[in-house]
This record gives sequence, structure tokens and C-alpha cells, in this order.
Amino acid sequence: MRAIRTIVIVAVVLAGLFVAADRAAVYFAENQAAEKIRSSQGLSGTPDVSIKGFPFLTQVAASELEQVDVKLDGITAGTGDRSVKVSGFDAQLHNVRIDSSFSSAVAGRATGTAHLSYEELTKAAGDPGVSVAYGGKDGAGRSQVKVTGKVMVMGQPLERSVVSTVSVVDGNTVRVRADEVPAQGIPGMERKVREKTDFDRQISGLPKGLKLDKVVTTPTGVDITLTGTDVNLAG
Repeated sequence: MRAIRTIVIVAVVLAGLFVAADRAAVYFAENQAAEKIRSSQGLSGTPDVSIKGFPFLTQVAASELEQVDVKLDGITAGTGDRSVKVSGFDAQLHNVRIDSSFSSAVAGRATGTAHLSYEELTKAAGDPGVSVAYGGKDGAGRSQVKVTGKVMVMGQPLERSVVSTVSVVDGNTVRVRADEVPAQGIPGMERKVREKTDFDRQISGLPKGLKLDKVVTTPTGVDITLTGTDVNLAG
């Protein structure tokens, strides 16, 4: 009985040491991965990386992680005066293939969400006289925004607001288009209004392989769903 008790105690101690070593390895790997993603993607902040699954060391031995969650607030997407700040970036990466030095990481499949406030969407319009606000949904459930801008009519500034549909184009662009522009019989009115209210803005700087899937309006901004395959995280 004493021998059995001793074996059990040793087994428990060894298991505890393995778990401790495994968790320490995860902590180190998460920090390394976060820094690698930050530097390789040119991010302004360091993401919060969480590696799922146990044990971690056996996943490393197989060079594939079951799931890695990445969170970051305040990504600057785009360049120059076309850049916008994307908040609430949250991605779930599955079947992440890695090498022993974590110098490369490719997710077989990825899903995620990001939030773009109306303040940032207003900046994306590229015109200081244009503002974007919540517009709810139409009868078909399409996400809409209210876009307001000023146009010159017969030498006088005239403010017009339109209800616009927000959509995703080509997997990397947010498109805003007015559903209807009342011309009120004024020649060229619709064209002038659309020059102010209709715009496309590309969300660049995302990891290669990650694409915009759809966009939904909320009272505080637009929620963007992201999907991807073979997403390059560290190169």
C-alpha cells in the first residue's frame, strides 16, 4: 500500500509540474506571438493573444495550434488621410500552422468581428461637410445609415440628408450608397448630392487572407464580420 501511495504521489507531482511547464510555455508563446503579429502587420498596439487547447506542448510538437484568439482595440486601417480607426477587433483563428521559432503562422480558417464608429465612418467620407449617423434597417432588413451633406445650388449652400445602404465590396471595401435622392426638379441635384454622400473606402492593412464578409448597422456604429482561409499572421 505504501508503494502504491508513493507512486500516486509522484504521479500527481509530475502531472503538476507538467501542467505548470505547459502553462508557462503558453504564456511565453502568447507574448511572442502578440509581438510578432504587431510588428509584422504594422499595428499601432499590441494584440491580446490567447492560445486555446491543452496540452499546449503537444500542439507545438505537432506544429499546429487548435485555436488562437486575437483581440485588439484601435487598429488603424488604411493610409494617410484615408485611414480609419477600427475598434473592437476580435478574431478566432483555427488550425494555426506554426514553425518552431514562431517566425511564421498561418491559420487554416479564421472568423472575426470589428467595429467602426460613425465618427470614423464620417472621416471615411473624406469631406468635412459630410456626416454619417445611424439609419436603422429597411423593410428587407438591409443595414442603413443617414448621410448628411451640403451642396451648392444656384450659389447657395443647401443641406440634404439621405438614407444610404452600407455594404461590403470585393472583401476589402465598405460601400455607402444613397437609396434615393429627391431631386425636387432641380437639374443636376441628384448628381451633386451623390458626389457628397456616396463613397467607397477600402479597409487595408488586414492580415493576408482575412476579408470583410458583411456589415450591420448599430446605434453606435457598424459591425463588420470578417472571414478567411489560410490567413497569414506573421509574415
